[in-house]
Amino acid sequence: MNKVLMKKADCALDLGDGSERGLYVNQDYILQKLHCVHRGISLMYTYYPNDKEWPTRACNIKRETAAKHQWDSPYENYFPYRGGREGLLDNEPFNFMNDIRRHGMDVVLTMTIDPSLTEKDIIEIAHDLRPYGRVLLRVNHECTGSWFCYTRRATYQHIADFFVMVCRVMHEHAPNVKMILCAGLFDDATGKIEMEDIFLEAHKACDIWSGDNYLSLHWGWPNDIAKKPGTSFGNFDTEKTYQKFKKSVMRLREITGMNKPMVLSEMNADGDVNGPYDQARKLRDFMERLETDPDKWLDGFTLYQFRDDGRLGLEITDPNNSDVGIEQPILKSYRESLHKPFFSKKFETAGALQLPVKLRWSNSEDAEGIELDVPVEKDPHFAELYFKDDLIQANLMMEFGGWWFYKAPGVKCIDLMSYFFENKISKACTMKLRIFAPPADGKNHPFGEGDDWLYNYYAELSSLPEIRLEYEPVVGADDEYKFD
Repeated sequence: MNKVLMKKADCALDLGDGSERGLYVNQDYILQKLHCVHRGISLMYTYYPNDKEWPTRACNIKRETAAKHQWDSPYENYFPYRGGREGLLDNEPFNFMNDIRRHGMDVVLTMTIDPSLTEKDIIEIAHDLRPYGRVLLRVNHECTGSWFCYTRRATYQHIADFFVMVCRVMHEHAPNVKMILCAGLFDDATGKIEMEDIFLEAHKACDIWSGDNYLSLHWGWPNDIAKKPGTSFGNFDTEKTYQKFKKSVMRLREITGMNKPMVLSEMNADGDVNGPYDQARKLRDFMERLETDPDKWLDGFTLYQFRDDGRLGLEITDPNNSDVGIEQPILKSYRESLHKPFFSKKFETAGALQLPVKLRWSNSEDAEGIELDVPVEKDPHFAELYFKDDLIQANLMMEFGGWWFYKAPGVKCIDLMSYFFENKISKACTMKLRIFAPPADGKNHPFGEGDDWLYNYYAELSSLPEIRLEYEPVVGADDEYKFD
């Protein structure tokens, strides 16, 4: 048994899970579909507590006239954030945040916030987010655009100043929260970032730079159908889009004198525009460019999204039942890329361990676990992990052959055979089983003195799972077995 350190990928992948275009899908389902965890899961919420309609979701507000476009409403049509003034910490998005963290991923939280709110309002949100380890918080994204409702309530300078204030509050009251500024991108015509002068201080104040740009998009959804000729959709050259992102990083480094991580907070191709096959091809083309680019300028991007009511998802929502997803060709293609070394977490062995062992979980790119050698002779018929004693109540994420498996508290057996169904063993080998222990309830909890709890969760294991490998069936299909 060795200590193993989990570290960041060359380019991290996050996954959108729920927005104005679809409902949240639980992480157990997503794990079974993709066989892999992401760095983070992106949630999208809105917060306008001063509005008389609040907290009714925008699409459910009674109106005298029909909506003309997606954001023709008092506030954005994301689900309402029920923390803050309401203090409903067992409601959305916190129930989903708990699900994400206990499955070994970080919360990537997008919030559109009324820019007239005060510092006191933001402090309440900061206190809400303190128990969730590293949180990547994106406030008032696409802020140089004109389509979101908050841009009708304030000037761009006010929006920029509001973001700087939110950064200051989070850094003071919830330093575990990393602030993402999702603003304009590079414009070849001007040689500048869109509105770079107005948002310069915001670019300096944030922790992470970001931009949204799709390889194709039907922005008229759901009010029309993308058909030629039409003005509600577009398809964009992949190389030009790639270079726009890359030039944005270079320009931001130049005007700020800083070098911060860059992420793409929303990225995909739209099946409404390209159809299901070219949608997968366009995304694969973009990801291959990232792999082969020697500059390695991108920290990560968010695939928007897992299940979509339109065609921006790995699945589309079954119109008969929103709990059911219909897999698209892009899911298989994306899953293949997700498992490539360039997009996968790195592991580093760090010496032998003896039981009991104390494991540390900071975030999905910084964790300490254990690593076991598992000799495998040939294709097994049974491959199982059995958990006994105190290990039954442990919350564990396990990596085996590049596939990830989750064990919830109270579960006594995990079946690994799904790996072997798709990965045949041609000769005897030794495989690695890596075990990590993220927080069982999704939260970090204060302990002792200091603020280490904001960043780290600890769990102690006093035993190991028993590994059952059987290379023949208990009784073959043509063999007779009779118990006397």
